[in-house]
Amino acid sequence: MSLGSTIQAWRLSRGRSVESLAGDAGLPVSSLEAIESGEADPPASTLALVAKALGVPVSWLYGDPKHLEWLTSADGDGLETVPADSLDPVIEQILLAARHDRGLYALLTAVLQGGDPKLIRAAEMSLRSLAKQSKQATVPWQSRPPGHFEPPSD
Repeated sequence: MSLGSTIQAWRLSRGRSVESLAGDAGLPVSSLEAIESGEADPPASTLALVAKALGVPVSWLYGDPKHLEWLTSADGDGLETVPADSLDPVIEQILLAARHDRGLYALLTAVLQGGDPKLIRAAEMSLRSLAKQSKQATVPWQSRPPGHFEPPSD
């Protein structure tokens, strides 16, 4: 989705009219209409006003509001699949997984939103290490066939 389409989706998800949102953001209606149609590329200060009027963080203006709904809605009975018409199947899959383990998603999101470069780097290195470990062979050393390299004993 383009930025303008996403802003429009947020506006509609909040049940707001163009006039109402433009008034709360202190913008002319024509400016908001131009942003939503993709005719105007708003500066960061305008995005901050629109986000404040919608009651969302500015970063949320770059994501589809249905993603927030998926994260905060109750889990279904079965496992869900990524919709066939998905524009970004990777993000869709992450959001589906986040519904099943919200705690982990919330922790990682808190670190990222905190913005501390050292903490973000530490989280990245930890996740890389865990991803690497998850790809390693799962056969315990004791059950490997004879002739395979054995690790040094401690």
